[in-house]
Amino acid sequence: MEFWHFGVPSASGVERMAQTCEELSFDGLTLTDSQNLSNETYIALTLAAKATNALKLGPGVTNPVTRHAAVTASAAATLQEVSNGRMMIGIGRGDSSLFNIGFKPANPDVFRKYIEDIQSYLSGSVLDKSGYDSQLRWLVDSKLPKVPLDVAATGPKIIAIGAELGERVSFSLGADLERIKWGVGQVQALLNKNKDKQKLPPSLGVYLNICIHNDVDRAAELVRPGVGIFAHFTGMPGANRDNINPVDQTVFDTLGKQYDKKRHGRGEASHAQKMPIEFIERFSLIGSAEKCIDRLLAIKKLGIERIFVIGPRPDHFGQEADEAQARFAKEVIPALKD
Repeated sequence: MEFWHFGVPSASGVERMAQTCEELSFDGLTLTDSQNLSNETYIALTLAAKATNALKLGPGVTNPVTRHAAVTASAAATLQEVSNGRMMIGIGRGDSSLFNIGFKPANPDVFRKYIEDIQSYLSGSVLDKSGYDSQLRWLVDSKLPKVPLDVAATGPKIIAIGAELGERVSFSLGADLERIKWGVGQVQALLNKNKDKQKLPPSLGVYLNICIHNDVDRAAELVRPGVGIFAHFTGMPGANRDNINPVDQTVFDTLGKQYDKKRHGRGEASHAQKMPIEFIERFSLIGSAEKCIDRLLAIKKLGIERIFVIGPRPDHFGQEADEAQARFAKEVIPALKD
């Protein structure tokens, strides 16, 4: 099982962040892509690539709206060269990157076309764009492997697109075992439907809010900002609610109807404060290392190969965040490594 640290791009701090991840034996570093809230992701990833030797890298996640598919493919393929083959592209429908410029998440049809185009560009194929042959010509002679695409998904339509067109699918469903099992089932159903297309099954991952801490109440406060973001995806109007614990429906309703976009990612936001600790305990992994290991082992048995660890943010919680990351790396990662 791989473990990726989920971070925020910082021109002044990303190199040290990446080096710390490598020192702590994380497999990868994924950086948010939200141009109004943080520094430019691909520049930060370049700094991270230059500061490390083995750490895998990628946006977590980019979207189909703020950059043309050719631009995203070119940026990722360039980073594949800079990092000597350590790059991946995490992509979803878009959230804060879009609402901060007046856009809504891309609809499934737009998302599918973007994924098809970016995969074609990354593979060196020629696309017909208004009668013009469009291709990343400089990429044709590259000797490095194609950059893999990791689709971040919550609902069945995007999961299916990821399973059909991507090399990887990573669920944003929280830590509830039944909900993750449902997501895995969606991928399997698509593969069964398209079994004659001879596509390799995608590698599966999950985004999880995690904090190892002796005080569960404090751990809940440390992950509350991030849980608000990731639980909000299920709370969005029209989002799929299959296999959700019935007692959590009202929390998701609140997150969907009362999400404070101006305080996105803030623990003091009204939507975040309305999440009871019992909900946070179900949606995230908090508390002792032993408890976290047991739940991760159960998740691993479902076929999950990759965990994006969304811990407390250092720019919010300082040393407490650093300590939580170090404890996870030292007390949990060794127990899950193959």
